[in-house]
Amino acid sequence: MSAVAVEPLARRLATTKGSFYWHFANREALIEAALELWEQEHTEAVIARVEREVDPRQRLRLLLTSAIILAQEDLIDAAVLAGARHPLVAPVLARVTERRVDYLAQVFRQLGFPPAQARDRGLLAYTAYLGQTQLIQAGLSAVPSHGPGMRRYVDRILGILTNP
Repeated sequence: MSAVAVEPLARRLATTKGSFYWHFANREALIEAALELWEQEHTEAVIARVEREVDPRQRLRLLLTSAIILAQEDLIDAAVLAGARHPLVAPVLARVTERRVDYLAQVFRQLGFPPAQARDRGLLAYTAYLGQTQLIQAGLSAVPSHGPGMRRYVDRILGILTNP
């Protein structure tokens, strides 16, 4: 969060500090707006898109595949996690984490798991996502990131997570 500074941002956008303050009362307002946008685009919109899929197992597949692809293209989740202790970030990150785990647990319940097991599997799926995101963004090849290798990897994760 320390990288979010008004002057460099205004310079990068080829605008003035005054223009920045026309849109945002202060730096904190910018961070809050960015976090709100992140929550909407990276959680609620993803869930809405995945919900179009009728089969819960296919929803999990879509989520896992999307997460791997997104981790290669988008560093926002990692940046938000890196700022987890920031007083503006912490409550939003906690809310998003809870929403994501709750959604995953819901999908596991739809697959027939009892609520406690569904919650455990949702948490496990989410922590696997966080780990694979870190590996991909670190440039490590432990997680296959495209093609048949990625499909086999996603199939294996699904097999482990959905095996009674």
